[in-house]
Amino acid sequence: MSYYNDNAQDFFNGTISVDMSPLYREFLPLLPEKSRILDVGCGSGRDSKAFKDTGYDVYAIEPSSNLAQLAERVIGDTVEVTTIQKFHPGFNFDAIWACASLLHIPMAELRGTFCHLSEILKKRGIIYCSFKYGDKETLRGKRKFTDLNEALLVEILPPPLSIYKTWVTFDIRPDRKEQWLNALLIKD
Repeated sequence: MSYYNDNAQDFFNGTISVDMSPLYREFLPLLPEKSRILDVGCGSGRDSKAFKDTGYDVYAIEPSSNLAQLAERVIGDTVEVTTIQKFHPGFNFDAIWACASLLHIPMAELRGTFCHLSEILKKRGIIYCSFKYGDKETLRGKRKFTDLNEALLVEILPPPLSIYKTWVTFDIRPDRKEQWLNALLIKD
């Protein structure tokens, strides 16, 4: 997390104003009103704020303490500084939003991470996740990424999670030419 602590303000500035409404339109209609949403790796707090402003009960976690401090100002609420692997809330969520956050988990640990997510998700709960599109682990600058495609997602996804929908998008930040795998998962 040293990259995000060292570059928190730059990351915040580059992501806070990105229009995520096309992704929200895929995710939110699947949720009951006032659902409890876990925002995994909330970054700038952009998505937590959007969900909270729409009437959802949002709980945000972020492994970077510096980003968490910036996000708290945006959300107007506490952001727990922790990783998803160490997060044990003692209650379950209706939905989990993991936008570009699970992609830093090594490929060998992803299945276990999805098992953990399913344990803190209510039955018929929804998970949104996104990964840079590809089929390997990569090093970009000082950050490690696990890239996924549809076949790899199917391979690593444990029951009781199943794929509700996948789609590919292009990064909407003007300085990026990347494709993203987006997935909606459901707990059976």
